[in-house]
Amino acid sequence: MVFVFLPSMELVYFFDLLGTLVFAISGVTAAVEKKFDLVGATILGIVTAVGGGTLRDVLIGEAPVSWMKDINYLLIIFLALPLSYFFQHQISKLSKGLFLFDTIGIGLFTVMGVQKTLAVGLSPMIAVLMGVVSAVFGGVIRDILSNEVPLIFRKEIYASACLIGALIYLIMSHLIPGAWYNSLPAIGIVIIIRYLAVRNNWGLPFQPKGIK
Repeated sequence: MVFVFLPSMELVYFFDLLGTLVFAISGVTAAVEKKFDLVGATILGIVTAVGGGTLRDVLIGEAPVSWMKDINYLLIIFLALPLSYFFQHQISKLSKGLFLFDTIGIGLFTVMGVQKTLAVGLSPMIAVLMGVVSAVFGGVIRDILSNEVPLIFRKEIYASACLIGALIYLIMSHLIPGAWYNSLPAIGIVIIIRYLAVRNNWGLPFQPKGIK
C-alpha cells in the first residue's frame, strides 16, 4: 500500500495512523530523555506505538494484528525517529513534549479501541475496556523499558480519563450514529481531563494506607 493521505481516507484509519505517530514520538522522546542509542529509541518508539493496539487485537481475536497488515504503520513509526531527534528542542518546549504527545495519543487510541471492538461485534462494555487497553498499555511498556513506574500504577488520573472518553464516544455514537465527528468530543475530553489533572495535581481519591 502506498503511503498517501487522501481526502476520502476513512476517519478511523486516519486516527489510527495519527495515534501511532504521536505515540511513537512519545516513545522516542522518552528514549532521547533517557539518552538511549538509536536502536533503543527505535524499539521504544515501536512498542509505545503498537503495544496497546497489539494487545487489543490479540484479545478481540483479530489476527494478524493491525500493524502487520499495513506497512504504513511501520513507516509512520520510522517517521517519528527523525522528527523526534531533529525537533527535540521544539518538542521539549511544548509543555513537556512527552506529556503532550502521550496525552494526544491516549485520546486517539481510546476512540480507536472502542471503534475496532464494536466493529467485531463485541459488547459496548468490552469495547470500553478495550479502548482503555489500547490507550494505556503502549505507555505501560514504554515506562517499564525506560525504568519508570507506569502512569497507570500511580495516583495520577490516566486510565480513568480514557474510561470517561470511551463512555463519551459510546454516548455520541448512540445519539448521532455514523456521524464523522463523534470521535472529537471523546478525544477532547480525554486530553482536557489529563491536562487539568496534571496542572491542578488531581489524583484518584482511593489509595491504600501506606502508599504515598
